[in-house]
Amino acid sequence: MLSGDDALLLPVLSIGGVGVISVAANIVPQDILRLIKAFNSGNYKEAQKIHYQLLPLIKALFIETNPIPIKVAMGLMGLCSDELRLPLCEMSAANLAKLKTALSDYGLLQAASKV
Repeated sequence: MLSGDDALLLPVLSIGGVGVISVAANIVPQDILRLIKAFNSGNYKEAQKIHYQLLPLIKALFIETNPIPIKVAMGLMGLCSDELRLPLCEMSAANLAKLKTALSDYGLLQAASKV
């Protein structure tokens, strides 16, 4: 079984799941992998710690309809163009600010690029 929701990865692993179809892995693949490896090696406390570190970022990545926030995040990080095509639309200013804050808090953006 695979989790289809990044926020549910740890709970799904705990009931026998083996992985995730992840949105967050587009920008933090090593952290998703570390969580899974920690869990699989029996280091449940470490897996839980990583899970709770990821949660604010994951919540921000779903603040608007997927894939808008991840596309914008990847654009802000210089991983791809931030251009959105219809039917996708620009994020609201308030949600964009929340996304930038979450990315900055996670260490993915420089504080200066938050503005």
